[in-house]
Amino acid sequence: MNIKDILSRLPHRYPFLLVDRVLEADEDKIKALKNVTFNEQFFQGHFPDNPVMPGVLIVEALAQTGGLMAFNRIDEDNVNNYLVYFMAIENVKFRKPVVPGDNLILDAELLKRKRNIWRMKGIASVKGETVCEAEFMAMIREKE
Repeated sequence: MNIKDILSRLPHRYPFLLVDRVLEADEDKIKALKNVTFNEQFFQGHFPDNPVMPGVLIVEALAQTGGLMAFNRIDEDNVNNYLVYFMAIENVKFRKPVVPGDNLILDAELLKRKRNIWRMKGIASVKGETVCEAEFMAMIREKE
């Protein structure tokens, strides 16, 4: 899935779109990429002399990745009729900082689904090492 496909599914836009490419995907798992560059707006203030990607944005990147996975269960012709809403987050752990130049790999997998409520686990990694993990819930519903 390239950036055009991502933009057709997620409502996020720069500077809040945090997924650059989907590397692998099926209905229950997805692997995406965020290329972290020094030009990211958040590095202007977090922190100017020691730039570190804010942890909440790593979690948001995982949530966006999970949202893209949910769209894999929707007929291609109908993806523009739905939105995915982030509902809850649990068991978040930050292991290492993410800095400019890192290729942030975002893995999400479906743990449980009940109707339109999804429970997922996300793991963000850099060079094969986990930098963040979280469990989160999302709701997919038709646009009003």
